[in-house]
Amino acid sequence: MGKITVETCHIDGLKVITPQVFGDNRGYFMETYNYNDYKAAGIDQVFVQDNQSASKKGVLRGLHFQINYPQDKLVRVVRGEVFDVAVDLRKDSPTFGQWYGVLLSEENKKQFFIPKNFAHGFVVLSDYAEFAYKCTDFYHPNDEGGLKWNDPDIGVEWPIPEDMELILSDKDQKWGGIREYAGK
Repeated sequence: MGKITVETCHIDGLKVITPQVFGDNRGYFMETYNYNDYKAAGIDQVFVQDNQSASKKGVLRGLHFQINYPQDKLVRVVRGEVFDVAVDLRKDSPTFGQWYGVLLSEENKKQFFIPKNFAHGFVVLSDYAEFAYKCTDFYHPNDEGGLKWNDPDIGVEWPIPEDMELILSDKDQKWGGIREYAGK
């Protein structure tokens, strides 16, 4: 059975997971998910869908969430490097509107567990990145929500080099801020 190391942060529910990696001159092996290990770490979810995306340097995806069908997510990078962010959308939480970010890469092999009712996004820092994640609910296209990636009321400190040109989808350029969300 594989072992994992779990780090928490100032926002309740968010967890950064580092799997144990077994390497030798042939390469490496690691378990990317083991229900028993995750359950012992307080992550006792049933994941129903796995997704993977590929993006080039400068792509910023987010900040996304499902409105009526919220999802827990377990995210990781298979290739490349991204800065991954979660924003607390739980209106009764003392950390509502606060964010936490973590560098995920093929080198560090870290994973990020993001509970329901968080917005999520990432920016690609390497030339290319493959991003994989598990979800506890299916994607519902008519249930999409989002927040402006650079909302000053959230204040995410994206590690974007000055010479990096950001690439955002039309949808991600149109989201409102946390104040609009809080007023709903």
